[in-house]
Amino acid sequence: MSSTGNPARTVAPSARTVAQGALTLTSDGAAWLASAQSHTHTTVAVRNDRSTTPAVLPCGAAFDVVNAPAIFGRRMLDQLWGEGPGSGPVAVYRGRMLLFATPGTAQRLPVLLKWEEWGSDGGAGRSRAIPPLLCHGRGDAVTIPPAGTTPGDPAPLPTPARWLVAPDTRRPWLPGPEVLLWAAVRAARAARISIFPPADLGAKVYDVSRRR
Repeated sequence: MSSTGNPARTVAPSARTVAQGALTLTSDGAAWLASAQSHTHTTVAVRNDRSTTPAVLPCGAAFDVVNAPAIFGRRMLDQLWGEGPGSGPVAVYRGRMLLFATPGTAQRLPVLLKWEEWGSDGGAGRSRAIPPLLCHGRGDAVTIPPAGTTPGDPAPLPTPARWLVAPDTRRPWLPGPEVLLWAAVRAARAARISIFPPADLGAKVYDVSRRR
């Protein structure tokens, strides 16, 4: 199906050239996250007062989130950075990977996954190895990692949330449902043919300078 072709061929050039992503949330990235919540006090909490505490933000306005099991999510991320256009912000929370996506993805991606499963070869094919993906959209909320600390601040308390690719602009590029479908199908295909055990999640480093 055309939806599982290389998304690098269809993503707008401006999306491929945006330099974004870091391990530490920047003030511009925090402002983008805070834009998901209309209340001023939440903006202050995300950016300043509670920089070492995870926050809860609503989905559906600034972003949707695709929530995947950690190992499969890592494989999706490998595909996005290895063969695709890169990823948007990505966080890890309690053993799950949170891939930030364009608003509307939570409604569209499950439909595309179902179509891929039944339309490719009668339900016995590529997406059979895709585990259930939790899609958070309008009406849902997600826990985001703490903003982090600056030199001289007290050491933060241990948290189950951390950034793998943190937003660092006020308008970060976000993958849409077609790109994430492509990554999921490719990740499932790679899992079927791999004979090696998965690498440690914390050992993978994504070179954000390679964004197309």
